[in-house]
Order: sequence, then structure tokens, then C-alpha cells
Amino acid sequence: MASRRKKPKVTEKILPIPESKYKLNLKHFNITDKQKEFLKQALDEETKIMFIAGPSGCSKTFMSVYSALRLFNDNNEYDIFYVRTIVESADRGLGHLPGDVEEKFHPFMMPLTDKMQELLNPDQIKTLTEEKIISAAPVNYLRGANWSNKLIIADESQNFTLKELVTLVTRIGQNTKMFVCGDPLQSDINGKTGFRTMWNAFNDSESAERGIHCFQFTKDDIVRSEILKFIVNKIENIPKINKNI
Repeated sequence: MASRRKKPKVTEKILPIPESKYKLNLKHFNITDKQKEFLKQALDEETKIMFIAGPSGCSKTFMSVYSALRLFNDNNEYDIFYVRTIVESADRGLGHLPGDVEEKFHPFMMPLTDKMQELLNPDQIKTLTEEKIISAAPVNYLRGANWSNKLIIADESQNFTLKELVTLVTRIGQNTKMFVCGDPLQSDINGKTGFRTMWNAFNDSESAERGIHCFQFTKDDIVRSEILKFIVNKIENIPKINKNI
């Protein structure tokens, strides 16, 4: 009788899940209830765009940067892209400033740099910037761009015209999330801001169902200082300023 050969055991090879190449150690901070509410919306995978309004010092930019870094920690396929306009040199554009576009735009990146310094150590910031994981550009250099796998932070959006904001939001592609931060009280373009128009257009249930949300901070959410709350309250009661919003 022929002996039966034993079938070799088939063992399932389980491949280890690769660790993220970049794992950021974000610094801790005291988070308010309003910031928790923001974070829940920002980290929701169904959220595509957030229009974020509020006065100076209420953590619009800070929470957007923090959310982007949290999302990057979960998925290193993302890049982080910071956008703002350059109203300070609107009459002459960037041409009168020395250096290439990146060098010319560098002073306008200070809000992003400040927030990263609050959340990351210097070595992490150096790695993210040198490897172009975090980059920046002025809004008027965006036409023709298509964004996929990006986390977009559009800062000081009250200084974007409607045309610039339309250009911004229509760049959005697959696996991209956008934070559009603005304070209508601080607009520097003489009533030409498109931020309030875009806010009104998308502040409805139909947009929310598609992942586009409007999030409002108020002067009660200011975390920078108590004196700033007092200042903002006074400014909000100046008729001329409110008329131009």
C-alpha cells in the first residue's frame, strides 16, 4: 500500500502594517468646549470644506493647523498647503519684492510659522518644510492647480475677493480637505470681500449633507487674552466698520 504523502501546512503570511514615516509629537494645550466642537467637525472624514468665521484671537488658524497636523499624523499621504492673499502689496504685487515667489511670500507665512512653533518642535518643523510636506503660496498663483491628497488652510480669507475664493474652492480634488478662515471685521479690501458671500451661499443643510460646513466662533471664544475680548467688543459696535462687512 502506497504511503500517503502529508500535505504541507499552509501558513497565512500576515504582513506587518508599515509604520508612518512621519509621526508628529504634537504639544498639548488646554482645549475649550468650542474647540472640541470644531475638532469633531474638522476630523470627520465626511467633512470636505469648512468656512470658519470669527474675530481675532479665537483660534481659527490655530485649530485649522492643529487639525491638519492631526489628519497628517493619521495619513502621511497628505500634504499641507497654506494659502493667503497679499493685500499689503496689492497695488504692486510681488514683483517689487526681492527673491523668487517663495522668498517673497515668506513674510506672509508668519501666522502659519507661529502656529507650528506652538505645536511642534524645531526638528519636526524643519523636516516638514524641507521635504515640502508643508508649503505655501499666494492665492493669485493657484489658477490651473488641481489638489488631491491635500489639507488646505486658506488664512485671512476676508481679504479674498469672490473671484479668488471661487478659484480656491474649485481646486479641490480627491481626498482633500479645506479650511477657509476669515474675520469680516478685519477686511482690508474696502468692502470687496467675497468671504461673507461664500459663507451665505454654503451655510445651508444641502451643503452640510455634502460635507461643506460653516463654523462660527464669537468674541466669547477668544483665547488670546481678556483685553482682546474687550477690544473686539468695542470694534463690533463701531457703526462704520460693521456697515462695510
